[in-house]
Amino acid sequence: MTKSNKVKKKNTDVVLIGAGIMSATLGVMLKELDPELTIEVFERMDIAAAESSDAWNNAGTGHSAFCELNYTPELEDGSISTEKAVKIAESFEISKQFWAYLVQNNRVKLPESWIQPIPHMSFVWGKKNVNYLKKRYDALQQNHLFQGMEYTEDAAKLSEWIPLIMAGRDDSEKLAATRMDIGTDVNFGALTRCMFNHLKTLPGVTVNFNHEVRDLTQKDECWHIKVKELASGDKRKLKANFVFIGAGGGSLPLLLKSGIPEGKGFGGFPVSGQWLRCTNPEIIEKHYAKVYGKAPVGSPPMSVPHLDTRIIKGKKELLFGPYAGFTTKFLKNGSVLDLPLSIKAANLVPMLAAGIKNIPLTKYLIDQVRQSPEDRLEALQEFFPEAKLEDWELEVAGQRVQVIKKDPVEGGILEFGTEVVSAKDGSIAALLGASPGASTVVAIMINLLGLCFKERLQSPEWQEKLKTMIPSYGRMLADDPQLLDEMRNWTSEVLGLKTAEYAQ
Repeated sequence: MTKSNKVKKKNTDVVLIGAGIMSATLGVMLKELDPELTIEVFERMDIAAAESSDAWNNAGTGHSAFCELNYTPELEDGSISTEKAVKIAESFEISKQFWAYLVQNNRVKLPESWIQPIPHMSFVWGKKNVNYLKKRYDALQQNHLFQGMEYTEDAAKLSEWIPLIMAGRDDSEKLAATRMDIGTDVNFGALTRCMFNHLKTLPGVTVNFNHEVRDLTQKDECWHIKVKELASGDKRKLKANFVFIGAGGGSLPLLLKSGIPEGKGFGGFPVSGQWLRCTNPEIIEKHYAKVYGKAPVGSPPMSVPHLDTRIIKGKKELLFGPYAGFTTKFLKNGSVLDLPLSIKAANLVPMLAAGIKNIPLTKYLIDQVRQSPEDRLEALQEFFPEAKLEDWELEVAGQRVQVIKKDPVEGGILEFGTEVVSAKDGSIAALLGASPGASTVVAIMINLLGLCFKERLQSPEWQEKLKTMIPSYGRMLADDPQLLDEMRNWTSEVLGLKTAEYAQ
């Protein structure tokens, strides 16, 4: 038998496909809940978090609904819906609790390398948008998750908050902004790698880079998985009791290969992204905030424009975008055949129906692809009027695959959130979608545990452990101001996020 045809066999309790923030979080949680579990991780790339979780691939912020306007849509009657914003804000607080637990118990180190305090701001111009932002602010003030948010239309105050954005503006322009000082910047790439560094030290855990899962089939109550080592061509077969597909844009093809009835009818629509990255240190130093505006009509939520301070490898960076684009790849390092090969008989109708109903989105993406550097600069100058092209360079961001699912009325609908698709027997689950993604990862994984480990989750041992890892587990932060204050004080202290409001 030649080396390229060599087949190795092995059994394990859990297989995690993809070495991003989702698999890292689930792997760490499962080993905390049951240290005896054996886990195999398979990743196509040579390092963890090389795709969607990387700081340059869009997942470089802590989405907590403080500033993202697409989470608070204006309804037909003129009111503001805050339901999604409240859910996301609470989910992010749950993530911070789990991270604080990991730091406090020496599971991960150096929180300053992956999380920083940074103001989250919304900024709009024009009478209609200013009226919307004021209504949004008033609506969010009804929930204590947003306590401490400030609102202003005062030009002097705005110049103090965002001098870069205010310089060179017309004095007659109607402007408004909100600000939350307890916002954060999270480098999910760095956090993911910290978590995998911990996982690799644990007995029963094997992390395999440069390995691609080629097929998975359920037989005899086990999943039979075929894996190829990309460098050598060696092939492996293994059996697992549970499989999690957390491969970002690569999750959909593997879900379809699994053949589970719950996955039939799902499709995906890939959207690529680009950033303008500032190369002028003087400009970078003049801005310290995540400032979000309103998305153009017809654009996907992931394309909400923002001027974004990020800390990457200890260095302050300034980005503007993202600019959307279209490619048939499901991963940044994927294949142009990803989209056509994902079209099956079961999802053809939903994909066609969703496509017909989202023609404005298609037009928007085509227009984005055709943009010149001058066009991109014009969009930036709406935020930063004095921006010059020579101070910015184009940076390619990551791929997002928006979920297309069956709908009994519409035939197929395009979803912009994240969705866990699991088999009825709980033996396999896949995570599809994009925003808000990484920031709500812990809440997503708790939901997954309820779907796939239902009996064990209800055991006294797992319940007690979950309350240790996430002290608010089983209670609603959105309904309990005192509990929220306690949790924010604790996580801010452990993660080094103290602001004046929460300093003792």
